[in-house]
Amino acid sequence: MTSFNRPALPDSIRTNGATPNPWWTNAVVYQIYPRSFQDTNGDGFGDLKGITNRLDYLADLGVDVLWLSPVYKSPQDDNGYDISDYRDIDPLFGTLDDMDELLAEAHKRGIKIVMDLVVNHTSDEHAWFEASKNKDDEHADWYWWRPARPGHEPGTPGAEPNQWGSYFGGSAWEYVPERGEYYFHQFSKKQPDLNWENPAVRRAVYDMMNWWLDRGVDGFRMDVITLISKRLDPNGKLPGEAGSEIDDLPVGEEGYSNPNPFCADGPRQDEFLAEMRREVFEGRDGFMTVGEAPGITAQRNEHITDPANGELDMLFLFEHVDFDCDGVKWKPRALDLPELKRIMAGYQTAVADAGWASLFTGNHDQPRVVSRWGDDSSEENRVRSAKALGLMLHMHRGTPYVYQGEELGMTDAHFTRLDQYRDLESLNAFRQRVEEAKVQDAESMLVGLAARSRDNARTPMQWDASKYAGFTAPDAATEPWISVNPNCAEINAAGEFDDPDSVYAFYKKLIALRHDNPVVSAGSWQLIDADDEHVYAFVRELDGERLLTVVNLSGRTVDVPAESAALLDGLDAVTEDAVVIATGTAAEAVASLAKRELATWQGVVVRL
Repeated sequence: MTSFNRPALPDSIRTNGATPNPWWTNAVVYQIYPRSFQDTNGDGFGDLKGITNRLDYLADLGVDVLWLSPVYKSPQDDNGYDISDYRDIDPLFGTLDDMDELLAEAHKRGIKIVMDLVVNHTSDEHAWFEASKNKDDEHADWYWWRPARPGHEPGTPGAEPNQWGSYFGGSAWEYVPERGEYYFHQFSKKQPDLNWENPAVRRAVYDMMNWWLDRGVDGFRMDVITLISKRLDPNGKLPGEAGSEIDDLPVGEEGYSNPNPFCADGPRQDEFLAEMRREVFEGRDGFMTVGEAPGITAQRNEHITDPANGELDMLFLFEHVDFDCDGVKWKPRALDLPELKRIMAGYQTAVADAGWASLFTGNHDQPRVVSRWGDDSSEENRVRSAKALGLMLHMHRGTPYVYQGEELGMTDAHFTRLDQYRDLESLNAFRQRVEEAKVQDAESMLVGLAARSRDNARTPMQWDASKYAGFTAPDAATEPWISVNPNCAEINAAGEFDDPDSVYAFYKKLIALRHDNPVVSAGSWQLIDADDEHVYAFVRELDGERLLTVVNLSGRTVDVPAESAALLDGLDAVTEDAVVIATGTAAEAVASLAKRELATWQGVVVRL
């Protein structure tokens, strides 16, 4: 088991309700998108050796866990989230020996490795799916195969088993003449959904998971794991299917109905997760599980992450990154801070007595937070807002996740043309909404893509100011798979590493604070000044120690709101010794709070 060079939380402090306290309750996780992290062979794609080569950087930052987006063998239709062999590494990233080396070298530095687990679906090039095309094969019902709608010619428009649409555009059904039936895919047509109702499917998944844990992996981040249980009628039919007792939802503006209400948090979700816990993790120590959880409420998060229920350690909930748009993600709108606070308060309150929260604002599917909710229009505001947003998130109760480059304040790509994008979801959405359904014009769709495309988070990691940002050699024969952000000359690890005022230096302080101060990782959390439109404020408390966090998430100087001001009024004076951490200097924080105001993008944590 990996040994950490940091204090453990004593068992006298309650975290998620387990005893002893899990190691991850004061840990920080760093997500790596391998194809964009570090290229060592000049082919334009990041690789496992590149991650190994950068472990000292990650150890210096202080993170405890690396979560790797998929590196399994894959046709790369959805950048590796379409897996064709769970027990091999894609040549794009290296070999199994490279993976073993990464595990060994990370563990030497006290860093755990968590792999992405994608088992709601496989690639259509997986051997299981190829075999399932034969109705007489033992794999015949490992996927969701259905006949054409009665009275329709198979393979023609309208013959699909129901009207469900894919989240990546178009129908969620694909016809296979070889079998004479359709298969269901919530995502790309090259990502057929596995049929978790079949016990043989579950056994195969658990065997694979055990194989990786035996090899030294420390846990799994589970991709869309809350979509594995589908809602069926008493006869095993899906909603909207011919003869089903469950009606489908109405068709939306793009010509399809939404499968999510029938696939998210389905009737056997708890059963499947508890079975996985027993079959894979029971009797093991030192692991961590976190599930990507579309469709899960804060209240359900409490149940699933309560250790008494034996399911998962943590979940990623998405309401806080889904609400700032007008109905669809491609119509973004400005941040409504009171609404964000309401959502985050719901997350925190739900797990106050049992269970645990995951803390994130960025990942491989989200735009860069400093461009989304901060201000990247000037270098000063970029640095200030990146620190403010980091402080806001990391002072919550739970386990924080840092997405690669977030610790540098990396920004969105600010693409302006469709040919600059590589993401399947973005390209399909443009075609579906602009060219086929004609529900959005090209100009506004390009604005939407620039603000919300997943490619914003996938441009190469900015290591230095060289031609390709240090992601690959400046003289590499092959350009990176996606364009480097031109601002790499100003924003890069080399320029921030030794700068005490950099975003990187600030993230090191945030991570160290969580390791060293139990009130940050495990103390109670109470929202104050909930309706203030500019300041995010809350109180953390543990064993008599109280911390007030106040963060100005706006581009102008504002007054400290009433409840926060009243707490400050209860102090004789705010001194530099009382400042636990601040986005600027302690002296600047004291000066601002003495006037009961916060400067542009200023954040302060004060000991009450």
